[in-house]
This record gives sequence, C-alpha cells and structure tokens, in this order.
Amino acid sequence: MRLIVYYVVFMIAGDLAAYLIGLITERAFGGHASLIVFLTLYFLFLWVSWVLAVWMTEPKHTEPGSPESASHRKNSGATESKA
Repeated sequence: MRLIVYYVVFMIAGDLAAYLIGLITERAFGGHASLIVFLTLYFLFLWVSWVLAVWMTEPKHTEPGSPESASHRKNSGATESKA
C-alpha cells in the first residue's frame, strides 16, 4: 500500500513539473515544441516516480549480528527443520 501512495505522490509532483515546464516552453517556443517537451517529461516522470517509490519502500537490510536478524534466523530455522 505504501508503494502506491509514494508512487501517486511522486506522479503528482512530476505531472505538476511537466505541466509548468511545458507551459514555459509554450510561451517561449510555441505549441508544437511544448507538446513534445510535455509528453517527454510526462513519460519520464512515470518511470522516475516508479523507481523512487520502489527505492523509498524497499525493505531495510539488517546487519548479521543484530537482534532482528537473529530472530529472523530463529523463525526461519524452525520452518526449515519441519520441512
């Protein structure tokens, strides 16, 4: 669920940036150039937003000697011995 929330937030920010940059481009260079810039940025932000959302929600790795990793090994060892 957090992945989707992060993705939507990043997409809203990216869409706003693509719109504003496209608007500036339209005033400076015309509608044709603005369309190309906007569409390029829009699809770029689709990809960048996904990469950022996955990076932000990636599970944190624990150190080998930490209590969290010991409990994880203890729990996973119990399931392996039954198999």
